[in-house]
Formats: sequence, C-alpha cells, structure tokens
Amino acid sequence: MTTGATVWLTGLPSAGKTTIAYELAGRLREEGHRVEVLDGDEIREFLSSGLGFSREDRATNVQRIGFLAELLARNGVKALVPVIAPYADSREAVRGRHQAGDTPYLEVHVATPVEVCSVRDVKGLYAKQAAGEISGLTGVDDPYEAPASPDLRIESHTQTVQESAAALHALLTERGLA
Repeated sequence: MTTGATVWLTGLPSAGKTTIAYELAGRLREEGHRVEVLDGDEIREFLSSGLGFSREDRATNVQRIGFLAELLARNGVKALVPVIAPYADSREAVRGRHQAGDTPYLEVHVATPVEVCSVRDVKGLYAKQAAGEISGLTGVDDPYEAPASPDLRIESHTQTVQESAAALHALLTERGLA
C-alpha cells in the first residue's frame, strides 16, 4: 500500500493554495498515487455549511477538515488541503491529531503578500471588503497567523504554479512520500 500523507497548504485568500494543490494532484496521480484535494470552499459547502467565520467556527471547520484528511492519509491517500486555517493553534491541533496516529503531515505556507492576493482576488472578496460589503476578511480585517516554521514556504508570486508544485513534490520525495 502506498503511504498516505496530509499536505496542508495555508495562506491568505487568493494566495494560490488551491491552484498549486490541483497541479500537484495531477502530477501525483500520473505517478500512480491516490490523491484527494480537500478544497476549503467545497468543505464549507458540504461539511460545514452551518458554520460562520467566527474564530470558533473557523476552528471547528479546520478540525473537521483535519479529521477527514487524517482519515484519508492513514488509508494511503495523499490528502492535499488548500485551506486558509488562519489560526496557528487550529493548525497545531490538526498536526497533533496526525502525530498521534503516526500519519505523515506537512504544513506548507503559500506566502503570497496581501497586495498580490488582492490584485488576484479570485473570488472578489478583497473588492467586497474594500466596498464595505463584507468584513472579517482574513489578512485584511481579520487575523492570519503565518506559520513560524512550516515544512515548506512557497512564494507563489515569484514562481509559476508548476514551479511551486515541483517544490512541493520535491519535499514529498525527500520525505519518502512520493
């Protein structure tokens, strides 16, 4: 059986997390790995639809995703998790769950500056926040606690999606997971 692992990609909205995850997923599938991308937006729609964006609800959402990721990973799936997860304590709890189960876990910080993210503005969130239509936008008027020592830091604004995915693939290979 292939070794599963969770790869958690954290970063601001529009940082490139999901794009990098899908690029890496394609590459891993071509190599014969079982891969699932646990997209934060899809999880919110299907598993966490009743949750808002308070700190408590965000923590609950992250723990649900972490549980699902660990379940998949311990069963031989590479779970790629492009989820903001703005609070360090929530991410550490997910890491702890994986460590308790002896399940490989990698934290990747997609470290794209807020200025770049707001220009990309994939979902129009930065424009809505600037117009006063929404509040609580992570990294703007709600906190984002960047990982102090991630397994990998990707600066997506300085390289292509393919280069970012290749750097992450290299880390998985180095750790014996790809």
